[in-house]
Amino acid sequence: MKALKYINKFFIKYKWRLLIGILITILSKLLALKVPQIVGDSLNIVEDYQSGVVTDYDAVKHQLFINVLIIIGVALLAGFFTFLMRQTIIVTSRLIEFDLKNEIYQQYQRLSLNFYKKNRTGDLMNRISEDVSKVRMYVGPAVMYTMNMIVLFVVGFTQMVSIDVKLTMYTLIPFPVLSISIFVLSKVIHKRSSIVQQYLSHLTTFNQEFISGISVVKSYGIEKSIIKEFDNLADKSKEKNIHLHQANALFFPLMVLLIGLSNLIVIYVGGKQYINDEIQIGTIIEFMLYVNILTWPVAVVGWVTSMIQQAEASQIRINEFLDQEPEIKNNTNKTTNLKGKVSFKDVTFTYDDTNITALKDINFTVKNGETIAILGKTGSGKSTIIELIARLYDTKKGTIFIDDVPIEDLNLNNLRDQIGFVPQDPFLFSESIGNNIKFGKEEATEAAIIQAAKDAVVHDNIIDFPKGYDTILGERGVTLSGGQKQRVSIARAIIKNPKILIFDDCLSAVDTETEERILKNLKKVSQNKTTFIISHRVSSAKNADKIIILDQGNIIQQGTHNQPITIKGYYKELYEQQLLEKEN
Repeated sequence: MKALKYINKFFIKYKWRLLIGILITILSKLLALKVPQIVGDSLNIVEDYQSGVVTDYDAVKHQLFINVLIIIGVALLAGFFTFLMRQTIIVTSRLIEFDLKNEIYQQYQRLSLNFYKKNRTGDLMNRISEDVSKVRMYVGPAVMYTMNMIVLFVVGFTQMVSIDVKLTMYTLIPFPVLSISIFVLSKVIHKRSSIVQQYLSHLTTFNQEFISGISVVKSYGIEKSIIKEFDNLADKSKEKNIHLHQANALFFPLMVLLIGLSNLIVIYVGGKQYINDEIQIGTIIEFMLYVNILTWPVAVVGWVTSMIQQAEASQIRINEFLDQEPEIKNNTNKTTNLKGKVSFKDVTFTYDDTNITALKDINFTVKNGETIAILGKTGSGKSTIIELIARLYDTKKGTIFIDDVPIEDLNLNNLRDQIGFVPQDPFLFSESIGNNIKFGKEEATEAAIIQAAKDAVVHDNIIDFPKGYDTILGERGVTLSGGQKQRVSIARAIIKNPKILIFDDCLSAVDTETEERILKNLKKVSQNKTTFIISHRVSSAKNADKIIILDQGNIIQQGTHNQPITIKGYYKELYEQQLLEKEN
């Protein structure tokens, strides 16, 4: 249970709730254990009356009536305390589940982009949902039933010993077998639980990827092969679940067998003692009631053990991510208001996951308020420059300066808060269009939202929808066309009014006429802002203060539009090609 030690801090946080719950548990079980004693006493009274020890019939009748009322009262009170017990301990488990999910979610936000390249979405979702649910069973039902078991067993055993030590010892003969069985089975369950959770992650990941790529699946007509692959994965998952539940299934039959043996021992040994006038008939019945009351706490040992083992396996998986340190760390709490100057000095960058060197000895400076355009072939390193400016990665060679300060020395949250980023593949949330634009600035007014949409040349498209800005988008903005998604994403960056604006090839899905209108608006919006434009089009770059041409991670040309266009090379060839396409 080493992994589950992580949960101890939550137990401390909610200690008073848990302590009250435990106290109520003890009270409810103490009351429940009074019933066998009262039943035994009642039978002994009847036996004494039949044997002539007691002769007053009315007194016997009155005492039996009182005992019946006491049993009913005790049962009702025990039931009420049991209700309170569940309201404290089970509710506490839900609070811990809430805290743990939030902690995992916050860790997911802290972890760097590289982490998400190495881990699948389905697995991440499974750990914050299914694995946390398994842990909740440990902090709730497992704790509650363990307390039930301990209280019932300790008090019941003590009561049995006080009545008859010999009969108690005989009754407990099967219990060592139970302990050994639990020890062996718990190891098996722990191992199989880990495997089951892994396969559940595989299934979740597979489904998530299938649903996200449903358009590709349908367009290629590969539904049958996908279904076959899913069936194979589901069958393997089913087999692992069956193996786990085969182990779990051994517990309850074993418990019933052992309790049955205890009852037989009570009847046999107690019967002999009764024949020898060593005990009364009420004692035998009392013992049998105790044994059967102890049936559930003993039987629940298996269930609790199974829950704990599954929770342990799940917490190990959760801890794997919680223990990971973010590669990109915030090194200062000092707040800085950026001006927007950006400098790259001898920057070389290699991606860890692919070992591809995307940038090689890059040097350039963009003054605050300037616009820089970066062009180059696919894979030349354009987007890498943008990712480094937003500090999604850290360089291992060379330094990036923002306002002449090394980027690692700036407040990370403060830096990103002052950057408006439009990615190459825009991501929109399953929210209204207005809220998607407002995502860049939560306190934005309706007028500001509309103005940002107008600047991004998407306002006319939005108002054509029946619900306008209140139109709810599908997952990842599937309701909109590619060009509309890009323009909504541009509006989201504009409304933020940042010091640094980054447009990563975000006009690729719009026509040249719309592109010219957007660029004209952006020129107005980007005044006094440092602006980066990544593009494959010369039309997007020609009005920039500086143009950089990349090839295989190297800067091969740079200058204003009028400089590289006069030199034979990539920029001139691209310009002539696109000019010819426009004329045609």
